[in-house]
Amino acid sequence: MSTRSRPDTVRPSIADHLAREIFSGRYQPGDFVPKEVDLAERFAINRSAVRSDLRQLVDVGIIERISGHGSKVREYDAWNILDPLVTDWMTRYATPNPEIQREILAFRLDVEPYVAMTAARRATARDLVAIEEAFEGMGQNLHGGNGEAGRLHSDYDVAFHVAIYKATHNIVWAQLSHILRPSIYMLIEKSNVSASDPEESLERHLQLMECIRARRPREAFLAAQAVLAGTADALGIPPGDAILGSQLDLPPTQA
Repeated sequence: MSTRSRPDTVRPSIADHLAREIFSGRYQPGDFVPKEVDLAERFAINRSAVRSDLRQLVDVGIIERISGHGSKVREYDAWNILDPLVTDWMTRYATPNPEIQREILAFRLDVEPYVAMTAARRATARDLVAIEEAFEGMGQNLHGGNGEAGRLHSDYDVAFHVAIYKATHNIVWAQLSHILRPSIYMLIEKSNVSASDPEESLERHLQLMECIRARRPREAFLAAQAVLAGTADALGIPPGDAILGSQLDLPPTQA
């Protein structure tokens, strides 16, 4: 009996296939993806199944159906990037796409300095322990490269930033850290592999941690900017001039 006729065979996911093609950059915003009939023939499944899978991409804003023309990739700002399905696709497939990397980095550059500043005001002793444990894990696995230690370094790096989000004691920021975790991991993993000076990167994280521990909001803001500037440099992505806090006249540290 052929594989196609076996009842327990899992049919290919057209949504997953197209997500890989779109997030990797093969299909750019404005491009049309293959038509239903072509996808049905290529993957040997009926058109209703193809239509159902395309609906997944429509529902999260990645493509739009245009009557008589097919399905077109929408602009990045129309994508529901906080949807768990989109976040999962982004983590798995967007690494080769510099445009998506820039979008995620731009968000972090805009947001995380404020998160760090708030954490410096609100962090509890337990929050500081979580940040310090993550930092120590980064240091212990600093030169891991692409091996297991490298993966652990990236895991601890993500945990470091998530702990800072949680230290704001704001329910929205805390929840957002969970939603953004996969996309943050994508940038961190790539930047850690590309970093020319891991010790310098670790030192920037140390400075951020110490500013939060010493309750210096202004310095924490600037330290977070420095950490992300290092990420941008490792990725070869200009940080740009649209950072929300780039021209902010921050108040001096209060004694």
